[in-house]
Amino acid sequence: MISENSNGMVKRAAFAFSASVFALAAASPAFAQVEEIIVTAQKVKQNIQDVPIAISAVTGDAMARAGAKSLEDITSIVPSVTFRKGTTNANSAIVMRGVGTISFSVAAEPSVSTVVDGIVLSRSGQSFLDLVDFDRLEVLRGPQGTLFGKNASAGLVNIVSKGGTKDFEAEANVSGTTDDEYRAKMTLSGPIAQDLTARVTGFYGTFDGNLKNIAVDKTVNGYEHYGARGLIDYDGNGGRLRLIADYFKANDDCCAEVTGVSRGAVLDRELGITPQGEDTRKVNQNLVTRSLDRQYSFTASADIDTFADHTLSIVTGYRNWKNTEIRDGDFLPRALVGTPQLHDRGTVETDQVSAEVRLASPQNQALTYQVGGFLWYSKNTQDFTRSDVTCATSTSPIDPVTGARPCNLSDTVNTLFPTASSRSDVSFRNWAIFGQSTYEFTPQLRLTLGGRFTHDSVSYVHTRAPAVNATTGLPATGAGLSGVGAGGTIASGGNGTNTSRGSTSADNFSGKAVLQYNVADDVMLYGSYTRGYKGPAFNVFFNHTAPTNSQPIDPEKSNSFEAGVKSQFFGRMLQVNATAFLVDYKGFQANNFVLLNGAVVTNLTNAGTVRSKGFEVDATFAPTSGLTFRANAAYADAKVRRFNPNPLTNAPDARDGTRLPLAPKFSYTLGADYDVDAGPVKLYLSSDWHHVSKQFSDLGESGEIDPYGIWNASVGVSDSEDKYRLTFMVRNLLDDSYVLLNTTAGQRLMIPRDADRYAGLNLRARFN
Repeated sequence: MISENSNGMVKRAAFAFSASVFALAAASPAFAQVEEIIVTAQKVKQNIQDVPIAISAVTGDAMARAGAKSLEDITSIVPSVTFRKGTTNANSAIVMRGVGTISFSVAAEPSVSTVVDGIVLSRSGQSFLDLVDFDRLEVLRGPQGTLFGKNASAGLVNIVSKGGTKDFEAEANVSGTTDDEYRAKMTLSGPIAQDLTARVTGFYGTFDGNLKNIAVDKTVNGYEHYGARGLIDYDGNGGRLRLIADYFKANDDCCAEVTGVSRGAVLDRELGITPQGEDTRKVNQNLVTRSLDRQYSFTASADIDTFADHTLSIVTGYRNWKNTEIRDGDFLPRALVGTPQLHDRGTVETDQVSAEVRLASPQNQALTYQVGGFLWYSKNTQDFTRSDVTCATSTSPIDPVTGARPCNLSDTVNTLFPTASSRSDVSFRNWAIFGQSTYEFTPQLRLTLGGRFTHDSVSYVHTRAPAVNATTGLPATGAGLSGVGAGGTIASGGNGTNTSRGSTSADNFSGKAVLQYNVADDVMLYGSYTRGYKGPAFNVFFNHTAPTNSQPIDPEKSNSFEAGVKSQFFGRMLQVNATAFLVDYKGFQANNFVLLNGAVVTNLTNAGTVRSKGFEVDATFAPTSGLTFRANAAYADAKVRRFNPNPLTNAPDARDGTRLPLAPKFSYTLGADYDVDAGPVKLYLSSDWHHVSKQFSDLGESGEIDPYGIWNASVGVSDSEDKYRLTFMVRNLLDDSYVLLNTTAGQRLMIPRDADRYAGLNLRARFN
């Protein structure tokens, strides 16, 4: 938490920074305008100020300047976005306006969609990889189902790659930090034939980590990432064509969680760590938690000029993603009497293929429209094994240092090794037809209507035998291990086998209506109603047991009302965009946490009704050439209106009226950038302050996360043509610690890298 002293430092530093910036600006006044950004939030190219949607767009250059390397870094740029960081990418999720699907089920889809070059990603975890060579990132807040459809009931992140260039260009980046992160990237771009250009990028990065695992004497929570991507663009008579291929691999020893509060005197001594809450930086775990990712994809898109200046667009692609999670689930160095060891290993693999066809009218007429169709198929498999070590008594002596009695691993009579494995096969199918039209009644007044009909189907087969003792093959249960097969018992309504299977489908019509009015040349007001949709699901996870978990999870539907303004003043020197919103969700798909033999397991369900309401403001001020001030703020009151009542008593749930997880009420970012000529060189100054208010980790307002603020800054210098640039940056200048996730009342804390101050240098060279 930020102290009053720290807040005073921030204010003084901010004042000094502002004063110096204004002094520099006064020395060289020049006419300036806020940078124009072209987006494709409505599947056609438009100035962001003409789009009646709550949208934030960030260029690749701006992300690089902010030191952002992945989607997780955009929270400081777009305050409406938060993340649920899991122990692996497969268990991580994007949250927008306080709403997101946090689930471990392989048969559930996200509420916030990620689209990369027109391809909808099947799972949130696919998007938590490095952002490489992209032109811009668009964050569309609120339901976006009409044009984007898949998994966009709460919002959407649209990522667009940089294209080939008509002239040869080369760019090299190398960087290093004080906490031992090293990265390198090389890009080549240029013409390869008439009307044909290409772009190739390769990258490598490594980071030691930010926690010390004393059990293995190793720094953990680091990564090793590498990959490459290639792109070919054709832009000639009759249309445009783009082909993209990429490959990415990650070997992360992440993400271990620290023990932030006492687990009792004996376990504290066994850990050999004094819990210090959010300042704890050590773990003692005999299994290094790891997340291994491999992803590759192929994308083809075409815009073909057709009759009467219409454009036929085709986007198709294939993606494969494989994630392996290795997890220490007991957070101790060994099994003890009464405290079992729990280790997990799970691999998820996703294959997806999709195609979209759209026909768009010319954009320079009173009536503009587009119609299209969408096909999507995803096959997902998960292999998961849980292995315990448990003992009620032990022939080993009590440890004189810790006072704990460890299990004797050689004594297979008193020490049991319960284990079980599961296999899940899940298929998603989706097809849709959609259309959207805008009519310009007058040059100032426009009405947009859109609709989408969607058919979804999902099916699964889940196999898991009852847990057995690995040494004898006899039945044995343990922490997080069930003695019942996946099919459930006949007495409970199951099929009495080790296999559970099911399928479900749903049809839905979603749409939108938007009225926009230009009250002046650079001031546009709009109001909209949007109906969002996310398809049905099943609760398919390791301990899935019929009939409880074999019931379909109904679709999640939302009704969104927005009113906004997009404005520019003083010759486009000042830009202010603001939105007020209210979104109601019915059948909200949420995770419940329950105990199974002493271990926490998950249970996906239709939780009931949820409401998110609030406002967002994005302001940019460019008083002089090279100088830009930024202010972005978001207020979101996201709460459970009515959780499903107790099915036996119909009593109201205690979570009614409570806030949703990872839904801070208020967050904001204040920042400034200044580029100035200083003799033979050019200087690049940047600074920003990001604040997040109190939030909670899980439903029911459990796992409180204290408010925090992070101050970042950078100084760069280049030659006059900006061919060579050296940038020095510092993250978390005030060295204020914070946590991303608080589980089990502080016994498990997720500590992000920038909870500690670090600095770094980046050298970028361009050739042409």
